[in-house]
Formats: sequence, C-alpha cells, structure tokens
Amino acid sequence: MEIVYQPYIDPEFESLIERINAPRVCIDNDTCQHCTVVKVDSANRHGILLEMVQVLTDLDLVISKSYICSDGGWLMDVFHVRDQLGKKITDETLNLYIQQELCDTKMRAGVPKELQTCQKRKLRPCHISTEHTALEITGRDRPGLMSDISAALYELGCHIMTAVAWTHNGRMACIIQVEDGLKGGPIMVQKRLALVQEKLESVVEGHHENRDKKSVLLTAPAADRTHTERRLHQMMYAEKDYEPCQGCDGSCRYWNGCKKTHVTVETCKEKGYSVVNVRSRDRNKLLFDTVCALTDMQYVVFHAAVSLKGSMANQEYFIRRQDGSSLASETESRKLAQCLVAAIERRVSHGLRLDICTENKMGLLWYLTRVFRENGLSITRTEIGTHGERASGCFYVTDASGNDANPRTVELVRQQIGGSVFVVNKSPNSSLSISRSNGEMEERPRFSLGNLLWSQLERLTFSFGH
Repeated sequence: MEIVYQPYIDPEFESLIERINAPRVCIDNDTCQHCTVVKVDSANRHGILLEMVQVLTDLDLVISKSYICSDGGWLMDVFHVRDQLGKKITDETLNLYIQQELCDTKMRAGVPKELQTCQKRKLRPCHISTEHTALEITGRDRPGLMSDISAALYELGCHIMTAVAWTHNGRMACIIQVEDGLKGGPIMVQKRLALVQEKLESVVEGHHENRDKKSVLLTAPAADRTHTERRLHQMMYAEKDYEPCQGCDGSCRYWNGCKKTHVTVETCKEKGYSVVNVRSRDRNKLLFDTVCALTDMQYVVFHAAVSLKGSMANQEYFIRRQDGSSLASETESRKLAQCLVAAIERRVSHGLRLDICTENKMGLLWYLTRVFRENGLSITRTEIGTHGERASGCFYVTDASGNDANPRTVELVRQQIGGSVFVVNKSPNSSLSISRSNGEMEERPRFSLGNLLWSQLERLTFSFGH
C-alpha cells in the first residue's frame, strides 16, 4: 500500500492565506474573436474549481474551452465562455457580477435584482431557497410516480414552488420546494412535517428496494443548503445509478465516429497522477457535471484541459485523491469511470421536450403530471418553477415503454394543458425545431456545450424563476 505523508496545515492558516491573497479575476473580450476569456488566479482549496464552474453555468453561460492548473497552493484557471446566443459577454454589469462571484465563491447570495433588471430576464439560479421547505425524494422510477407525489402534496395543502426531477437507469431523484398552501412560507409545524414525510414515504417506498433507507428527506430553509443540481448528483450516486454504466466497451475508436461516452483512467507513476480522459457528446453543463462527480468522490483536479471537436467534447484531467495519493486499484479506476459515465448521462434527456408557461396555481404540478399520465406519457425529466402569478418549466416525455411519444397524443396534451406550450423536437444531427401553438416552425442554431435548454422560455414575458 502506498503511504503518503503530508504536513498538517491548520484550517485557520489556510483561510488566512486565502484572505491575504485574494483571487484575481480578469475578463478579457479582446484576446479571442468569438469568446470572452475569464482568467482566475487564486489560492487553491478543495472544491473551488467546482464553485467557479457553478458560477458560470448558473448564469447560463456556455463554456467552450477551459485550461486548469492548480499544482501547489495556487491555481490559474482559464475559461472561454459565451452566452446562449453564441456571443461574447459584453454587459459590464454582468461582467462585474461574475468578477465578484468568482472572487468570493463562499459568500454567494444569489443574483441581485439590479442585474436581473439589466438583463431583462429572471436570471437563474435561485437554486438555494431560504424561504421554502425542501423535499428530497429518491427511489425506483416507475410510470406515474411524479403524478402520485404531486397529488399527495396537493392533498396535504402544500403549494409546490419549484420541482426538479431526474431519472436514470431505473432510478429517480427529485428536489421539491414547497410552502404552506394556506399561510404561505415554509411549513413550520413539526406534526404536519411528519405527516408530509409519512405520506410521501408511503407513495415511494412501496416500490423501494431498501426499506431501511429513507427515501424522503425534509430540510428547513437554510442559506448553506447544497446547490440543487449538485445535490441531485449526490442523490443519484447514493442510489447507485452508476452500477450499470459502462460507456463504450472499447471495441471502437474515437475517430470512427462513435457517439457513446468514453472514459479511460490511467496512472502516470512518474508524476503521481491518475489521468482521466473523457470523450462524449457536447452538451449543456457538461463540465459542471464532470467536475461535480470528481469533487464529490474526493478527487482533486491538478491539471485539466477541455476542448471541442465538432459535436464531441474532450476532457482530460490529472487527478489525485484528496489525501495526495493516486488511484490504488483497477476496481477503483473502474468505479470512477462508471460514475463519470453516469454523471454525464443522467442529465441527458430522453424523449420529447415540452416547454410550458402558464398560470401559477395550487396543484399545478399535480394537474400537469395527471394529464401526461392519463394520456399514457411518462416523464423522464422535469424542471419547473414559479415566478409571481406565472409558472414555467420543461418536461421530457416518452410513451409508457420509453419510446417516442405519439405526435397526436402530444397535441392532445397541449390542448388540455392550455397556456403557452412549446414542443421542442431534438435531433442530434440537426438544429432545434420549435413547434409553436399556431403550428409555425422556427430554426435555431446549435451552440457548443448546450442546446439552448432555456433560451426559448426566456423569450416569454415570464421566464423560469424560483
């Protein structure tokens, strides 16, 4: 067994170094013709790379290229970013906000209203709510599960403010923020909280394999609550959704045009690193998902390079364990590869996407999911939230067998739901095709590391909010 000795460093001394040597952030719009270059020099600590990537992706910025260098106690990271329309980040208010957030990732307080007004849209995220009770639910996925969960909350008088749900490899994880449907605000009465948990557990655990494992967790409003999408990754990892994930079996070669996710883990004994190479389809938030998996598995990224080649993204990471050692066994390397494949693929949405903007009302999610269920549609992923009197979000749906939804069924669902409904058909080899309620079609170009997941909603008068 390899033993690595490291000197003890007092945490207070580490924070002192970071306070004395404050991060330096440079936003450069002159060097690159097509991208804004964000350069960060800072004292290094575990998790800071994820926090910086999170800042950029939370603002719906597209990271098309990145270079990471953090050997020793200092890091120098470079990100090439664009907005969702493929343009540079020229708004000075937004650039100032990025600088402030990257300089102090520990003290994030949400996007200020002044910036939202300047951008003429509700900037995401409000991923962390300090006003609502959060429900974390995991379990085996099945048709109609979201409908059953939202129906139970409606019966208990809980108003759903936001809901984000992922499904992958037969597992489901969702985070729902609710408030008291009568009084407003978080649910504070312990007896009622216990009733909510008991009811939801009865809905989920009837199909849960491990009865000893809690499938429903209620958390009170807190400023230090984990970022929603990072928490979803953690919940899916705890459900071991990675176990069936193998990626490509290695029988093909990258240059043969394989579109599967490739992950290889090798050891560089001379430098003491483990080298992780990831090749996958280019998509939205790819870098966030990969770094999130590495960070939560207690690996430290010392060097990294991320680049694009056509529709494919290449990521290379030089990593060690947090204790300074490289990966010890083939079993550990295989598990890391499986977890990276799962982290990349669990966000990949299967099925037809429906973007919805409608009136915010009690029981809305229950109504929407019931309509899908009654028409034989199964939800593979959802993200919906409220903003004042409006609610908006998206659903990915398939038929009950996991195949493409019948267009006639989708049209019937659109008519039943009402409000503004967009049907977005995604094809890997073509641009997005948006079918509006009046039947007109629009062509939208595809941009790197993202397929404009939220760009169409942002054109509505009321866009997604929490």
